[in-house]
Amino acid sequence: MGIPEINYWAVLLATLSSMVVGTIWYSPKVFGTRWEKLAKVDRTANSSAVLPIMVTVVVSFLTAWVLAGSTAIAWHFYGGGYLVSAIVTGVTLWGGFTAA
Repeated sequence: MGIPEINYWAVLLATLSSMVVGTIWYSPKVFGTRWEKLAKVDRTANSSAVLPIMVTVVVSFLTAWVLAGSTAIAWHFYGGGYLVSAIVTGVTLWGGFTAA
């Protein structure tokens, strides 16, 4: 079978979309203020956010890359529609690893 075919443009787009959604999600007008309180984050402290953002970009890229590879493998193994394989693979990986 070899290495699965991965569309790296799609992986980059997924990484970017993850960053956009995270930016909106943690904005003060959405859940940012509540999150700061619960996580005891002091935004007034003079600390740089560059390292956490870079780590988030790398983790988002790796997550998208693994999901793309897993979807390609599942699609080649089970056949059928690629979109269905992507959804089933994503939900299965989420249920098996993240939710558990």
